[in-house]
Amino acid sequence: MADDGEGHGGFEAATGYGPARAETVPGGRAAEVRVAYEGLLQIRRLTHAGPGDPAAVPASWERLRPVRAVALALEAAGIAPSAVDGAGARTATGYAVREGDGTGTARVEWLGPAGSGASLDEEAALTRCAAALERLGWEALMYRGPRRRRHLEVEPAR
Repeated sequence: MADDGEGHGGFEAATGYGPARAETVPGGRAAEVRVAYEGLLQIRRLTHAGPGDPAAVPASWERLRPVRAVALALEAAGIAPSAVDGAGARTATGYAVREGDGTGTARVEWLGPAGSGASLDEEAALTRCAAALERLGWEALMYRGPRRRRHLEVEPAR
């Protein structure tokens, strides 16, 4: 299994800033994602307090690790992650999640290899990403940055 970045093995959601994820279990990456996503929903059900659907409220651990939580939500929604090779060059078009500008936020971009046309698809692709995240209790606002490229700023819904 992959290292989870905290010193022990475990599932790691694809953020779009690493290599393409290899199949590591029978049934493939989709099975790994499905198990991790079901675990996320179970944590939400067990830790939910108050009214409303527990599946629509990010759990405390998600709020502490928004990049991992947002990446898992996008991958579980069937949206493809971007990827980079060992030299840092983009090898696949898809979402890329990193720390956002504010504490407890994530930034989602739509990136691809040079010449892939990813920028032409980014508005529609990021709109799909926002819809998937909003179903899970995240607020995703679209902004334009340098060179008029769009991105999402994502935080737990209030």
